[in-house]
Amino acid sequence: MTEYGRGRGPEPWHPEDPLYGDQGWTGHQTQQGQVPYAGAPQQEYQQEPQYQQQHPQQPQYQEYQQYPEYQQQYAQQQPQQGYAPQQAQQQYAQPQQGYAPQQQYAQQPDQPQQPAYDSQGWDTGQGQYTAAVQTDPYAGANYAQQPSAGYPGEAPDLYSTEEAYPPPQPPGRRHLEPEPVEQEEEPESILPVAGGGRDGEDDGDESNGRRGGRSKGGKPKQRSGMACLIAAVVILGVVGGGGYYGYSYIKARFAPAEDFAGEGAGEVVDVEIPKGAGLGQMGRILKEAGVVASAQAFVDAANANPKGKSIQPGVYPMNKKMSGAAAVALMIDPTKLNVITVTEGMRNSKVYEAIDKKLGKPEGTTKEIAQREAKNLGLPAWAGNNPKLIDPLEGFLFPTRYDLSKDSTPESLLKLMVKNASDKYSELGIEAKAKELGLENPLQVVTVASLVNAEGKNHDDFRKMSEVVYNRMKKTNDVTNQKIEFDSTYNYVKNQSEINFNLKEAQAFNNPYNTHFIKGLPVGPIGNPGMDALTATLNPDHGGWMFFVSVDGNTTTFTKTYDEHLKLVAEFQERQKQKNGG
Repeated sequence: MTEYGRGRGPEPWHPEDPLYGDQGWTGHQTQQGQVPYAGAPQQEYQQEPQYQQQHPQQPQYQEYQQYPEYQQQYAQQQPQQGYAPQQAQQQYAQPQQGYAPQQQYAQQPDQPQQPAYDSQGWDTGQGQYTAAVQTDPYAGANYAQQPSAGYPGEAPDLYSTEEAYPPPQPPGRRHLEPEPVEQEEEPESILPVAGGGRDGEDDGDESNGRRGGRSKGGKPKQRSGMACLIAAVVILGVVGGGGYYGYSYIKARFAPAEDFAGEGAGEVVDVEIPKGAGLGQMGRILKEAGVVASAQAFVDAANANPKGKSIQPGVYPMNKKMSGAAAVALMIDPTKLNVITVTEGMRNSKVYEAIDKKLGKPEGTTKEIAQREAKNLGLPAWAGNNPKLIDPLEGFLFPTRYDLSKDSTPESLLKLMVKNASDKYSELGIEAKAKELGLENPLQVVTVASLVNAEGKNHDDFRKMSEVVYNRMKKTNDVTNQKIEFDSTYNYVKNQSEINFNLKEAQAFNNPYNTHFIKGLPVGPIGNPGMDALTATLNPDHGGWMFFVSVDGNTTTFTKTYDEHLKLVAEFQERQKQKNGG
């Protein structure tokens, strides 16, 4: 056993020894060229006095002497190429060596700084080594490291040569995959490389850094003519598309809108303009129907016409291929609309005539259907039951505008009108209101509203007029003896609208609708009341009015006494004489 290892002569410590290395290795790697071998001067470290006092003999040396079998086991080992870790020598060297553990030392200037690892153990490939966490008693000690000569047969530094093994790594850094190194592609040169031969040839000599014209795979690189063709087509498409877009934009922006000329070709189509449509939407609808050449032509014409923005929604019979100006001129005329408008207070006889005319039906067609199909057109249960009614549908053709189409028929229009009236009456709750107003049934509410609508001129008149009706119906009325005496009821029976008629004849005419003859309300409505008349009927003025007269034909004057009324009647008659030249 030598002082340098366990073998004969200067044999280093065997790497496969289970006690190889220092069990308390702190992670400092052995530095090559610092471990002395036989025949070389040793490095001497001057030991601190306190260390000599505290550690006269290190216990680890005694521990080694207790295992003599290791002396025999390693006495026969062949010399191994390697290196003797200083930590192992430190543990098992003879006491007379005076070799201090090399935890901290003054490193030679020509030695590279070795990495320092933490105190955790890791596998170096030769066995598991655990670095003991211990306090270095030599921290702060000053060691004078003597130069050492290398052993003549010293093994090569396996950490610094090209064939070197990688040094042990901490556990956290093992088995890491190397980061991929991106190789920059050398740009192809369209010119032949010097010495490389013609394009496509490979001289096989890569040591001089030159590359042949052939790729590594051995296949020559060829430029695709199809790729060039596709690129050219794409470029032409982009340029052509951009040019067309630019041309279309400039044309739409600055060129006059495409337009037809004249009143159209004579082919008639029905064009429906919805509610809330703007001029742009109207123009698009007309263009889709073939009426105008472009929406912009219609918009320009409508903006140029003072009434262009007053076009109403509805159905317009229009010729195809009309100019924008002609289309606007037609649509600003309400009479050109293909619609039927039921006005407030309008009688059913007038509605029937309008339907026949708009639908091109023979005169009397709609009236005959109304009388025959009255019960099948959707009337509410409380209406149309009195056999004395002239027309069960009177008062149920709700006043509003009805757009016509190619599918419109007298039956479809009548059903729609009755439905609208029934819905409105249900909304207003006239069934419940009838009893509050002292009326017999909901039909009488509609009847009062029809009288109010026929005699009044505005909503204020309507409220006072309904008050007149309710006051004349009272049993305490001894002025008119509960007779309403409205001229509109006599005119309804006579199917006329006369102001000057023979009063004595009217008072003698026996008819359930003639309020000059009967007491109370007529048997049924005398027209189709609008919303103003209906709401006024449900909410009368309560001013105590009994009489009214329109002296000038425009303003209605209401009075409470008969004497006041007679004065107004005399004034009215005087004006009529002057008007007639009498």
